[in-house]
Amino acid sequence: MFRILIQIIIATLLLSNLSGESIARLIKAEGKVNFKRMGMATFSEKASLGTAVNNGDAIDVGENGFAVIMYLDDKTVLKVHQNTQFEFLDTQNTRTIDLEFGTILNDVQREGRTKTFRIQTPISVASVKGTKFAAIVSQTGVDQFIGKEGLFEVMNMISGESVSVGPGQKAISNATGNLLQAPAAPGEYPPDPELEPYEEKEPPSEREEPKSSEEPVQETQPQELEPEVESIEPETQPDTPEPETVQPTEPMPEEIPSTEDTPEDVDGDLPTPSKKPFGMGLGIGSVTLDGVLYNQLALRPEINIGKIGVGLDLVIYIDNEGNVRSDEWDIKNDPSLLLDKIMFIRYGEKSDPVWVKYGSMESVTLGYGGLMNGYSNMMEFPSVRRVGINTGFNVGPVSGEIFLSNVKDFSRGGTLLGLRTAYTVSEDFPLSIGVNVVSDANMFSGLKDGDDDSYPDIFDDFPTDPAYSIDTDSDGIADDDPLELDIDGDGLTDILYPGQYEWVTDTLYLDSNIVRKAKPFSLENNTASVLGWSVDIGYPVFKSKAFSLDVYSEFNNLNFPEAVTVDSTFTRIKRNGTGITIPGIRSSILGLLNISLEYRIVTGSFLPGFFDQSYDLNRVVTRSDSDKTTILTKDMFMFDDSSNNFSSAGYFGSASMNLFNLASFTASYANMEADSVEYKSFYSYLSLNTDNIPKISSAMAYYQRNNDENPFDFENPSQNTIMGYRVGYELSKGVSLIWDFRQYYRDDGTGTLEPIKQTTIETTFDF
Repeated sequence: MFRILIQIIIATLLLSNLSGESIARLIKAEGKVNFKRMGMATFSEKASLGTAVNNGDAIDVGENGFAVIMYLDDKTVLKVHQNTQFEFLDTQNTRTIDLEFGTILNDVQREGRTKTFRIQTPISVASVKGTKFAAIVSQTGVDQFIGKEGLFEVMNMISGESVSVGPGQKAISNATGNLLQAPAAPGEYPPDPELEPYEEKEPPSEREEPKSSEEPVQETQPQELEPEVESIEPETQPDTPEPETVQPTEPMPEEIPSTEDTPEDVDGDLPTPSKKPFGMGLGIGSVTLDGVLYNQLALRPEINIGKIGVGLDLVIYIDNEGNVRSDEWDIKNDPSLLLDKIMFIRYGEKSDPVWVKYGSMESVTLGYGGLMNGYSNMMEFPSVRRVGINTGFNVGPVSGEIFLSNVKDFSRGGTLLGLRTAYTVSEDFPLSIGVNVVSDANMFSGLKDGDDDSYPDIFDDFPTDPAYSIDTDSDGIADDDPLELDIDGDGLTDILYPGQYEWVTDTLYLDSNIVRKAKPFSLENNTASVLGWSVDIGYPVFKSKAFSLDVYSEFNNLNFPEAVTVDSTFTRIKRNGTGITIPGIRSSILGLLNISLEYRIVTGSFLPGFFDQSYDLNRVVTRSDSDKTTILTKDMFMFDDSSNNFSSAGYFGSASMNLFNLASFTASYANMEADSVEYKSFYSYLSLNTDNIPKISSAMAYYQRNNDENPFDFENPSQNTIMGYRVGYELSKGVSLIWDFRQYYRDDGTGTLEPIKQTTIETTFDF
């Protein structure tokens, strides 16, 4: 709690005083040194001698580079080593260096300084009044602070512990809250990154002997720069150079951008920032579950150590009477609830030799997306929590991937499974060949069964009580309950047991014509599966920073075996179909525009991207009329009984664009024709770069409607319609108010589609 308060106070003070004024100058630089100005999203401004540093700017020093920065007011000097990234934050009373990673040598002047100087890292704060010290922040969750002159304080923000560090001492602070003060070993203080040290007052005896007659000129260079530093006003700052870094490419069409994907640095100039070793999300707000509004309190810690990352979701729901919802914490009776507390566990990235992720899956695509495209197991989160596994390998020219959507579905007959393996011929001839297999062992697993009695909730008259499932007369008393005296509600007592009345000594059967409701559909021993496989081949025709072109082809096959339930309440005929993409073209232009075009030929019961983002919402649905409720798997409401004889052809196109780093937009459209019947699909996604919008921390919206006659008929949605948005308002640094909304449609039990709305409103703290 102490750490939380410290972070909130620091963030509030910093943001309330950011004004973008010039506070320092770059007086030396070599190698790759780039600035990210306040409000910009990337380190796109190349540094030059004399460049002004404004409050709120950030600097990145790349491989084999260094930089020297001098503050204008007190002449404090920062010497920045290679592979270092930090942000300048000044308030009225505090000067903060927000160090993400890297090494800085700090020469903090005491005279003329009116502000407290501090180095802040993801886990530590070092505060000084006037001293020389080094700050070293690794990417493995360990900070080191080494003293050279004077005295300074170091505090670990996780544990709240603090120590004093003097000359020849060091403090070691880590992400688990440990803080240690120890002697610094000789030579442990990082070397000066300059070829010749820039320290005006340092005695000559401590310097390296001049090697040429030009040495005195180098020694006097700082004195010559000082007047220029003080006289150059922001108005006279040289024009900002045009950005040299090509913008990152957008995700592939039809794929919702994943929050875990890091855009590739096309130029290779900037190091990829590592994930913070420790982060804590705090969510306070409201959420609707099963039609009931709850207040929500959620802790979402995230720990990153090297390639290992762990994220938890520890949430409590409280109703308007102050009662805590126990469904999420009844671990004694349902140990599987422990799985719900894990948001993710990951090791490595997809480019590593071996990688794995357990938990949430935001967007999974196999191959070119002919079978599985943009699948997410988070579409019904938090009301439905699925726990998936995604893992793979890269060994030379061979790569592989395995995907499971929800391990908890195994107890209900099976889950969605995906496999891929690919082979690339060589670097000189980068032709790739891939094979994909996707299977849903039991599509019925998509039916909700809250009490796990094998009877889906829509058929279960007592969806929260596993002991009962049928109430023929709808009087609230189960047919099997001994208190039910009139099962069919015809006014005649069905049975009397001894002891119910004084005069009843023997069991009496009074109604000989009891009409019972049929036994409801059960998940037990009933399955309906689907199996798909595909082969793809692709070749990069041309690839450069400005333009790339890939061509590919894909053959896909879907099989839906015949399925008949034990009680014959469900019958599905055998279906199968194929889809061919000849050709497929993908192109990237200037890193700003990505285009994809495909010509598709479909025979029989096949849909491109059958396992899409909304698959969990429509893998199985129910349709009601006046007297019964019918179960339909996705193939049944997408294809009719004669679809095996159909053939169709059409086109698919998509485009994604980065609009001058202000917003990114993705849209796709498909039109397939078969015997004068058209199936059309539309998908769109819009995300704003909120760095350019004051007080907005996030803003995105999406709309999807696949395989409908008119996906633009917004007034008449279907079960294929999904839409949503997410907007965050920044209250202060690291504190945002988030509004997250999602809507889709389901049969309400009477044959009418009703909107299912999921709204989450919460205040999040990121520290």
